Amino acid sequence: MDDQNKNLILATVLSFAVIVAWTTLFPPEDLPVDPATETVQLLEDPTLPASDAAAPTAMTPTDAAEAPAEAPRVPIETDELSGSISLLGGRIDDLALTQYRETIDENAPIVRLLKPVGEAGAYFASFGWTATDGIDASAVPGPDTVWTLENGETLTPTTPVTITWDNGAGQIFRTEISVDDAYMFSFAQSVENTTSTPVSARPYGILRRHGEPADLKNFFILHEGMVRMTDGELEETGYDDITEYAVDPRERTQAERLDVASSGWIGYTDHYWMTTLIPEQGVPFRSTSKYFDVRDLYQVEAVMPIETVAAGETATVTTRLFAGAKEWEEIRHYQDEEGVDGFLDSIDWGWFFFLTKPIFALLHYLNIVIGNMGWSILALTVILKILVLPLAYKSYVSMAKMKELQPEMEKLKERAGDDKQAMQQGMMKLYKDNKVNPAAGCLPILLQIPIFFSLYKVIFVTIELRHAPWIGWIRDLSAPDPSSFLNLFGLLPFAAPEPGSILALIFIGILPILLGVSMWLQQKLNPAPTDPTQQMIFAWMPWVFMFMLGHFASGLVLYWIANNVITFIQQYAIMRSHGAKPDVFGNIKASIKKKAAEDAKKEGK
Repeated sequence: MDDQNKNLILATVLSFAVIVAWTTLFPPEDLPVDPATETVQLLEDPTLPASDAAAPTAMTPTDAAEAPAEAPRVPIETDELSGSISLLGGRIDDLALTQYRETIDENAPIVRLLKPVGEAGAYFASFGWTATDGIDASAVPGPDTVWTLENGETLTPTTPVTITWDNGAGQIFRTEISVDDAYMFSFAQSVENTTSTPVSARPYGILRRHGEPADLKNFFILHEGMVRMTDGELEETGYDDITEYAVDPRERTQAERLDVASSGWIGYTDHYWMTTLIPEQGVPFRSTSKYFDVRDLYQVEAVMPIETVAAGETATVTTRLFAGAKEWEEIRHYQDEEGVDGFLDSIDWGWFFFLTKPIFALLHYLNIVIGNMGWSILALTVILKILVLPLAYKSYVSMAKMKELQPEMEKLKERAGDDKQAMQQGMMKLYKDNKVNPAAGCLPILLQIPIFFSLYKVIFVTIELRHAPWIGWIRDLSAPDPSSFLNLFGLLPFAAPEPGSILALIFIGILPILLGVSMWLQQKLNPAPTDPTQQMIFAWMPWVFMFMLGHFASGLVLYWIANNVITFIQQYAIMRSHGAKPDVFGNIKASIKKKAAEDAKKEGK
């Protein structure tokens, strides 16, 4: 077995093993947090918000707060959003993303992000106050307070609205709500103290979700659940892990995950959508994640420092709420232009973030220029191949030199016979004398592993690939090729198998077949190995990969096809320039004749 083939087999098997491991094993683990320890640290610093164990009850769900209630609503109308705000608790509990539909069907329903209590999958944001000094707990607004609309009629990017609540004890609470032209809301919470004595209260924001999302993917390559930034440290906790810190509202046990930060945010992230509470950056706040087991409620909170309001004075605290699609350009704008610390990390870039971030940025800019994600993926493939060309060039030159050494290798095998040590020593001397690196042949393949995974992550996670068309039948590059050999790629009058079904995995589409053919042709740059085991591996490898990657996103398969074609051209040209003459058609004919001879031999037996 020559070393060139050994290296190629080793690299291929390693690639396959890593792909399988990546899709079946090693989910990222969330580090456990000791709630008791964090509570102690919290209470030791009087400048930071205290634990809920001591004060707020408004943030704990009650029957009144969770029962569906009729209350006036304030419409929300922007180019990106539609919905309404309920004056019950001042909740944003009705929000749809007007630019996104649930499927690629142009008549499909638009995506609903937030839903009111009483509907399946209720999910809302609410803002209020908790009582501290000089004010009774019943005299502060909470999630079930009925507010009054004071100013405005419809919330738009140019017309904010103000809601108010008078507690009848000398304090008037107001919340001015505004929204930009994308997905960011601002809540300016104020309390006016009309009494002759100072009062203190603490503002908060909550996100409350009834049960897990219905479309939860449960795919470890994608994080869904709580996401939090705490002074530059990102924490991602899945729904299963959140339930370990359950809160029983009847016992008021505080088994919660909490942290204190001077900058950051906390919220819930789905595959493509996110809701996030963003307190004023640079001001200490406490972020908490809870799960109420009795009601199956997930809740995150951002609790700000105590505001002491002197007699006749007004205090105001502003908290922002991001509720929308995880569009890279918008989220980067909020981070870089509006000071939301580390907000770009709310997109799940994965372990290879140092590759996924620049790869997506390049893909994004290519799409701006080209205007089509499919062609942008092809352009990205060309650029990546150019960047790794120096390494590929050395590799292919080494492979060409090894081909030139084939006659010498055969002679060496004859002389060494069964003496493996002599054979090994002779090979090393041969490589050294001719300045050949036998390991160079597998470097381009090994280099493809992190690039492949990074692009896989980009295509799977980023919303910019969602429902992005390419040509003809490829209308969604984030989904598998919808064509199928079963109906002759649309020629027969019946539909292709549903994606994910057994038939869809067997009767694959056009792109997976092109992938297998491109890998097979790339193999034919070199003669088939003489070793029977190698022959079997090489014979089956393209078709195994064809079926294995057939149900992957079309964008990823498109990249792999383009990569194979460019690699074929590069390797052919470089080997020709160094005297090696790959006989592709001759190798194909030889493999066919060899197969026919083997079949005839079996029949003769």
